[in-house]
Amino acid sequence: MNWLVFWIAAYLILIVLLALFHLRTSDIEQYLVNNRKTKTLPLVFTVLATFVGGGTSMGLMAMGYESGFAAVGIGVAYVIGFVIMSFFAGKIRSFGAAKKIYSFPHFLNYTFTTSGDKYFARIFSATVSGVNIFIFFFILSAQFVAMASLLKHSFTLDYTIAVVISALIIIFYTAIAGLSGVILTDMIQFIAIIVMIVLIFIPGIITDTNLFEDLKQLPKEMLNGTYYGWVFLLALPLFLSWSVLVRMDIWQRILAAKDEKTARRVSLLSGLGMLPFYIIFPLVGMAVKLFLDYDLTQKETADVAYLFIDRHSEGMLMGFAVIGLLSALMSSGDSFLNIIAISAVKDFVGWGKKKEDVPKEKVHKMIRITTIIFGIIALFVALVFPHIVDLMVVGISTITIFAPITFFALISKNPFAYRKAVLASILTGFFINLIFFIWGILYPEQFQAKSSFVPAFILATLVLIIGIVMTKPKVSEEHPVEVK
Repeated sequence: MNWLVFWIAAYLILIVLLALFHLRTSDIEQYLVNNRKTKTLPLVFTVLATFVGGGTSMGLMAMGYESGFAAVGIGVAYVIGFVIMSFFAGKIRSFGAAKKIYSFPHFLNYTFTTSGDKYFARIFSATVSGVNIFIFFFILSAQFVAMASLLKHSFTLDYTIAVVISALIIIFYTAIAGLSGVILTDMIQFIAIIVMIVLIFIPGIITDTNLFEDLKQLPKEMLNGTYYGWVFLLALPLFLSWSVLVRMDIWQRILAAKDEKTARRVSLLSGLGMLPFYIIFPLVGMAVKLFLDYDLTQKETADVAYLFIDRHSEGMLMGFAVIGLLSALMSSGDSFLNIIAISAVKDFVGWGKKKEDVPKEKVHKMIRITTIIFGIIALFVALVFPHIVDLMVVGISTITIFAPITFFALISKNPFAYRKAVLASILTGFFINLIFFIWGILYPEQFQAKSSFVPAFILATLVLIIGIVMTKPKVSEEHPVEVK
């Protein structure tokens, strides 16, 4: 306990000092996209820290305990997704710099709305931001649940108290530092994750699985990846891979790159760099499945990470391991919270090509206030729905409904002309996903809730294609014929 307190105190002091340093800046470009001058290594670190962050890492451990190698399929899908993103990363970065685009929703609003039709612009903006915020509340809540699990066991706290403390720490830091601070701390946090994996996770997995030999004792569905069914397994590379193209956190990093070459390089290196983590984390869960002599409930699966760490470390190493996961949680939590706050403020205070002249200081203040409000809402979700696997899968898969319209926006010469078809595609995908997810939760024997993104993706694509075929294109004076 003494070592744990020492590491936590040292880490939090460092984070607070970094946050206060960034508090001095009033530069909105630095706060939102780090002045668009970020080099390759910091961006790769911050992308990896987000994608292997605490909510994801602990979620994958829990998923590995629950389903085995089905969790590795998510990593494979992401590698494919980053390759897809590399083809568009340079274009996204240059277009963002030229048009002062700060987020993924901001890009969609710029592409598909015009000041000449304010009614449609408000509906479209509210839809894009609303759906994105809904999705990221689930992902952010997963960070809170995971962080609460560590604090609960480390300090023998009640779950409610632990999750409140977790949320307040992330909200405080994110509200102060912005993206420039997030990138800096992500580098520190990612190094901590690497050290923890090398010293604890890999040796522990080898020991508990008897050099992987004992994995044969697990059910075959856990070993061949079909625990959730063949539909889920095949849908990961076919559909989930496209989610990388529409992840708000990835867009924010690409927009912060110093040039097109950096943006493309970051995409490829991030994709290759994250796959080992998506193999190691599920193996941790599978190892826990082997040595634990009782079954965890769905709510208790968030404890898998702590149970493994407690078994394979003590003293100074134990304290460092807990801090390593806490740092991973913060690296993801602050990124997600920062993104949804920026998106909401930029989309709902009239930011666009012909926006009202809002003082930068006011915008800065509004983003921080929104960060606090959204953090509290995500805290509420974590309190009433503390199932980390479901929170993680729903969050990372639902976002695929934006993939068809984003791909169309990036390749079309006149995407604005099909804006109504685009809106119909988003709404169709969102409601179909929601219907199938609720069906899966209520009647799991009839449908696997985690596969709800599959029919949503397919129908969103069909609606977009039908809408394009039926639309007679018209070019707006506010939109160029081709997005360059």
